[in-house]
Amino acid sequence: MIEGRAWVYGDNIDTDVIIPGKYLRTTDMQVFAEHAMEGIDPEFSSKVQNGDVIVAGDNFGCGSSREQAPLALKHAGVACVVAKSFARIFFRNAINVGLPVMEADVECSEGDTVKIDLKNGIVEVNNKTFKGNKLPDFLLEILTDGGLVAHRRKLQKQKKDQNL
Repeated sequence: MIEGRAWVYGDNIDTDVIIPGKYLRTTDMQVFAEHAMEGIDPEFSSKVQNGDVIVAGDNFGCGSSREQAPLALKHAGVACVVAKSFARIFFRNAINVGLPVMEADVECSEGDTVKIDLKNGIVEVNNKTFKGNKLPDFLLEILTDGGLVAHRRKLQKQKKDQNL
């Protein structure tokens, strides 16, 4: 169960506003975190707290395929992004880097407490329950392991341990 304070955004939040292009030359995750959502909410990085949740409309993460966008959100402390729909490449990049995402049409206001049950595809806000898309078990396992690279390392270690 993920529980956090809501940051609410609309439709078509693209990767250029999630992490503006001028910050892409670095590999410093702190730089990404300090400039997350800067293109739409310049104060976001100074206000967001670990465990907060982004709630958005349609087509979240559209635009370029930069993996830095979900990395910026993750390192800024965002625990999950819930959106009515995601750009496919953002959705996959989020899973790959270990940032939980869920498709659900959620009504809430900024600052509301959002509870997310990824396993069952349920979001609760203000005593209302919203049914979202349940993530397949293999994607939940990747998220639990911390992303695709960590997941593959775990599987390789298990295979190695079985062969001993």
